[in-house]
Amino acid sequence: MLWLVAYDIASPKRLHRIAKTCLDYGVRVEKSVFECDLEEEVFATFWQELNERIDPAEDAIVAYRICATCVREALSAGTLVRPETVLAYII
Repeated sequence: MLWLVAYDIASPKRLHRIAKTCLDYGVRVEKSVFECDLEEEVFATFWQELNERIDPAEDAIVAYRICATCVREALSAGTLVRPETVLAYII
């Protein structure tokens, strides 16, 4: 399942930790937006890790599940290059 994860983090230290965690699970498509092709169980672990690293009083994270049909119909323009299909993530 494809997930789109975005964040707004107040602290540079926490921002670095969140970005590193997202890079462990997905592909950056914008500065604070990642596409993550993950099974439900792996996503649950990822989501828990993100929640453990934020300050809920100052930070925000959001994840959208994107169905296969929606992925095929995704549009992009300009300099954005969507990642190719990932065969495997090695963590």
